Amino acid sequence: MVQNIRLGVNIDHVATVRNARGGKYPDPTRAALLAERAGADGITAHLREDRRHIGDQDIASLMQELRIPLNFEMAPTLEMQEIALKHRPNAVCLVPEKREEVTTEGGLDVVKDEARLGDFIDPLKKSDCRISIFIAAEKKQIDAAFRVGAQVIELHTGAYCDLSYDGMVAERDIELNRLVEMARYASEIGLEVHAGHGLTYNTVKPIASIVELTELNIGHFLIGESIFCGMEKAIIQMQTLINEARNNIIVD
Repeated sequence: MVQNIRLGVNIDHVATVRNARGGKYPDPTRAALLAERAGADGITAHLREDRRHIGDQDIASLMQELRIPLNFEMAPTLEMQEIALKHRPNAVCLVPEKREEVTTEGGLDVVKDEARLGDFIDPLKKSDCRISIFIAAEKKQIDAAFRVGAQVIELHTGAYCDLSYDGMVAERDIELNRLVEMARYASEIGLEVHAGHGLTYNTVKPIASIVELTELNIGHFLIGESIFCGMEKAIIQMQTLINEARNNIIVD
């Protein structure tokens, strides 16, 4: 029997709209509670160093109001470690961050920073935060994530989605196969495997069909789609597509 897959809803870009006017609305916590009501299994929020969308007050509010888990995305900096230790969210997902980027452009280079990350992660694990690392679907990065003590990896699906939008079918299929193979490998060595970035109604099913995945994190598309149909309907439709993909998996 294929395990159900959880849906985490990223509410960062509700805060992007709010911050465009410098006011208090729309409220990311209200969006998170709507997502919770629609059946989301968790909420993801990325507190960036430049606070371009989610702010410190949003993290405090989410921790107070949510009944479902908060996945706190953050760069591996001492400032963010201190904030995570203060709030102790259910999960901490370490992501790369560049101030000049529009959105997260790729996975964290764990291999390059391996010597530091083990010590960085240790106090977070001792505070009962599950540690996830957002990485490319590469064996060397998966091995490094395992060595530094991550319990979870989140595979970056952005390249697969971009190739899908550009109609580059052969390249898209190569990237999808890479995601399938690396999800299997990560699961075999004992890591829980999540995925996310750039997923839409048109691209989610092949990813949701990867047997080893236990969670998808989706944000920008759902926030955009909610402008037209409302957040609850957008989330329910995404969950329907995910469930259809899981139900059609044939296990040998």
